Amino acid sequence: MPKSAGRSGAAHPMTVNETVIALIRPKPDLDQLTEQPAEAQAAARAAVDASDGIGTLTSYATEVAFPVKGTWKNPAIGSARADVVLTAPEAGLPLLFIEADNCTEGAALIAAKFDKYARFFKQKEKDADGIDKPMWRTRWSAPGCDEYERVHPPALLVFHQVGKRSAKSQIAKVADLNRPHRQGRWQSQAPEHGRIASRGCLPSHAASRCVVPHRSAARRAGRRSRPRLAVFLSVVRTLKGR
Repeated sequence: MPKSAGRSGAAHPMTVNETVIALIRPKPDLDQLTEQPAEAQAAARAAVDASDGIGTLTSYATEVAFPVKGTWKNPAIGSARADVVLTAPEAGLPLLFIEADNCTEGAALIAAKFDKYARFFKQKEKDADGIDKPMWRTRWSAPGCDEYERVHPPALLVFHQVGKRSAKSQIAKVADLNRPHRQGRWQSQAPEHGRIASRGCLPSHAASRCVVPHRSAARRAGRRSRPRLAVFLSVVRTLKGR
C-alpha cells in the first residue's frame, strides 16, 4: 500500500488505494488457490492472463504537495495535494498525476484543484545546477520541453461510483469547468485564420469506476500533446499504446 494512502478508515483514502491497485494489477499466485472454489480460481486465472499493470508500489506516491508558494516540505496555504503521482518510465509513463473521487464532491470543487495545479506549474526554483527551472522538474524527470513544458504533465481523474452523484455527469461537468486548462487558446488576427496555442495546457483524462486504464491507455494519456478530456466508462480500451 502506498505511503499514507490508507492511513485512516475514511472512504477517500481507500478509494486511492483501490485506484493504485487497479493500475498495478497484481497477479495472484495460482498455486496458493488450489483449495479455493472454482469461481475464485477462475477469477484469479483471469487476473493472471490479463494485461500487465503499470509499475510497482514504489512507482506511486500519495498526497504529494504542489506548492503554489513555499517549499516541498512546507507548502503555503492554498497549495494542492495530488492524490497520486505515478512515475513509471519503464512503462512509457515518466510522470502522471492522478486524482480519485468518490462522486461525493461537487464538480466545481474538483475543477478548482486544477486552478491550483496551474499555479504550481508557474513556480520556478533554482536546481542543483544553479539554473532556474519549473519547480516540478527539480523533483521529477521527464522528456524535454516539447513534451512537458509547452504542455504540462498530464493528469488522470478517476471517478468511483460510490456517492450519489453520477460519475458520467461528474466527468462532463468537470470537463466543462476544466476547459481553460486543458484546451489551447485560439490566436488569430481574423476569425477565419489562426492557430491553437497549447502552451501551458494541462492534459487531463477521466475514467469512471475503479477499472481504470490499461497500460497502453495510460501511456498514451502521458504522450498526447493536446488531448481532449476522454470519457472512460468501464476500461480505457479505445486508446492503444503508440
